[in-house]
Amino acid sequence: MSISAATTDSRSLVIAPQWIGDAVMTEPLLRRLRARGERLTVGALPWVAPVYRAMPQVDAVIEFPFRHGGLQLRARRALGKQLHGQFDAAYVLPNSLKSALLPFLASIPRRVGYLGEARVGLLTHRLKNPKGDRPPMVAFYSALSGEPGIAQDQPRLSLPAEQVDAVLREHGLERGGYVVMAPGAEYGPAKRWPHFGELARLLDRPVLLLGSGKEAELCGQIAAQAPAQCRNLAGKTSLLDAFALIAGAGHVVSNDSGLMHVAAAFGVPQVALFGSSSPLHTPPLNARAQVVWLKQDPAYVPPLDCSPCFARECPLGHFRCLNDVTPERVNALL
Repeated sequence: MSISAATTDSRSLVIAPQWIGDAVMTEPLLRRLRARGERLTVGALPWVAPVYRAMPQVDAVIEFPFRHGGLQLRARRALGKQLHGQFDAAYVLPNSLKSALLPFLASIPRRVGYLGEARVGLLTHRLKNPKGDRPPMVAFYSALSGEPGIAQDQPRLSLPAEQVDAVLREHGLERGGYVVMAPGAEYGPAKRWPHFGELARLLDRPVLLLGSGKEAELCGQIAAQAPAQCRNLAGKTSLLDAFALIAGAGHVVSNDSGLMHVAAAFGVPQVALFGSSSPLHTPPLNARAQVVWLKQDPAYVPPLDCSPCFARECPLGHFRCLNDVTPERVNALL
């Protein structure tokens, strides 16, 4: 079914993905919708909602009271009743059945999304999921606009300069005078480079370790390897403050993670380390980004025929794809 544009001044609800990186990659879609006059409210889980507060085109953000797992039908019905009559269109960005329920229960007349999980009756305008190789995710989301020319879309985030400066003052930092490292990856160990501590010891600048509370122990282990350089801020800042620290950094070094996409959207110089995943699918769309992926390195032998496996843990047990990326190689890019 073709996706025709909503009318100018349409009140549109966007159902956000549940991961920070995916949320960042939806920004070009929202920019397109806003440019044609749609007024945007984003519905997101609490840990993702701050991403949309760094998008000027978003008018309002609703934090959903839902949890991971289960339909939670009673809660969705209650919220659907509250939202009844408030929106003309909805864009359902995740592919799950439960993500399409709320716009249906709110009786939003135009409901756009991809086919999947028996959602035919829940969506009024549907796109087929791409077949074969995984497509670039930014274009995957932007296609829901129904507009051409999406291949070059790049996410952009922005925070007021005074907001960034205030966070830097709080931490005693100067713009460009420190390196941010984001050593976590929610997906699993196969996306986590093991040499962040060794890299930190090579640097002559302060290093901020950012991540969620779940990654505080990992960041603590890295900080212990280079205590003179590192500050472990994992789980100790709000997400928006972490965004400000990334926006003010001289460089960001990360795995393929949500914070990698945040750094790209702020246009910060960055080094992005890929292991089990592919920069052809989820690249940092930033002219100042440098990607390290041994799969594409002709000098690396033997070749990584197993990459990308998209596994959470190395199925072959050797973890060569990231273990063999040396801290000296990354340091040379900073």
